[in-house]
Amino acid sequence: MPKMKTHSSAKKRFSLTGSGKIKRDQANARHLMRKKSNKAKTRLLGSALVSDADTPKIKRLLCV
Repeated sequence: MPKMKTHSSAKKRFSLTGSGKIKRDQANARHLMRKKSNKAKTRLLGSALVSDADTPKIKRLLCV
């Protein structure tokens, strides 16, 4: 059986933490920033973890 290939868009969007959780960037931080308050923009700076429901799907895409 051939090797499984990693999903190219998934490897650009997600990264694995040391404990095996999947890290992602916040959405809505690319454009239309002038409408958002400073508090909202600050909240969008950090990264977040993928929800438990989506983790198995993302791990399958990353071949983990």
